[in-house]
Amino acid sequence: MSTKDFVEKDYYKVLGVPKDATEAEIKKAYRKLARENHPDANKNDPKAEARFKEIGEANEILGDPKRRKEYDDARALFGSGGFRPGPGGAGGGTFNFDLGDLFGGAPGGAGGAGNAGGFGGGLGDVFGGLFNRGGTGTRTQPRRGQDIESEVTLSFSESVDGATVPLRMSSQEPCKACNGTGDRNGTPRVCPTCVGTGQVSRGGGGGFSLTDPCGDCKGRGLIAENPCEVCKGSGRATSARTMQVRIPAGVSDGQRIRLRGKGAPGERGGPHGDLYVVVHVDAHPVFGRKGDNLTVTVPVTFAEAALGGEVRVPTLGGPPVTLRLPAGTPNGRTMRARGKGASRKDGTRGDLLVTIEVAVPRDLDDKAREALETYREATADIDPRAELFQAAKGA
Repeated sequence: MSTKDFVEKDYYKVLGVPKDATEAEIKKAYRKLARENHPDANKNDPKAEARFKEIGEANEILGDPKRRKEYDDARALFGSGGFRPGPGGAGGGTFNFDLGDLFGGAPGGAGGAGNAGGFGGGLGDVFGGLFNRGGTGTRTQPRRGQDIESEVTLSFSESVDGATVPLRMSSQEPCKACNGTGDRNGTPRVCPTCVGTGQVSRGGGGGFSLTDPCGDCKGRGLIAENPCEVCKGSGRATSARTMQVRIPAGVSDGQRIRLRGKGAPGERGGPHGDLYVVVHVDAHPVFGRKGDNLTVTVPVTFAEAALGGEVRVPTLGGPPVTLRLPAGTPNGRTMRARGKGASRKDGTRGDLLVTIEVAVPRDLDDKAREALETYREATADIDPRAELFQAAKGA
């Protein structure tokens, strides 16, 4: 029985059972149909004989839980109708070649019901590659380049507005001396241990296998008969390069940025790896940051806080803004200057959060001292701590 027949035949339909039928239902249906179509009960009836063989094949597959799962997986992968020709196919029939030929296995596979559940050589390789079940394909596959990690330190302003910075990086790239083959003659051979896959399988229990990089070829799938003197047969050499990297606006200290395709080149046409940049941000002497908002502490005089007034506030990289303090503004109140914060991904900006700090003068001249003494006498009946002591007693 060919592997093409294996994925094209609907054995559930042959036995007349649903796809979620239990083992008992499958066994019952098989026994009933086998009795009805047995050659002894249908002498000289070639159709019944063919039907009897088909029922036997169906039972061989669906009656074995392992083969049934393989069959279900194959049908789900290739479609219930098997492979069909595209435009120009002759007569609308199925392809006239074995799937084993297509995937590199032995044509046809072993015949007879006893091997009805076998995949042959090739199709088993396909499932092995897809489900990590020990595929043995011999094509060396493209290999993705390594990821690279680097660090960059930005000023506070650069982190808010974004910056393009040079990064000098060292990475593994194809060796120029051997064109990445690892062999000085440029003719490496396929690794016999992993058959060019770069991986070897080991038992993982439960009928499945686990894959590890091949130890003989170090996961390359190739072995150099005449190792290159520069890369020692690895096909890779250390290369230093400087790259201009754009750090987006609004990054924060410690953030890790991923730049796709900016890592080391791949092998055999494989894609580049990624570049990961860890950002460090220097502190600013005036401004701080909370998410997309910038923060600043602005000192005001007692008179400004008590009587109210206008206060000029600096912004990062822009002209100052003027905030109006309401009379009786307490120390520590936070006010908001909208749109003066850090840049966001959508192009908008956060806000500038302004914290008011009442400045207490250290030195007073005679005129200022006299004014404060007058103010103290005028407010002698006001005790700002009265509520504090009341609350303490109540607790």
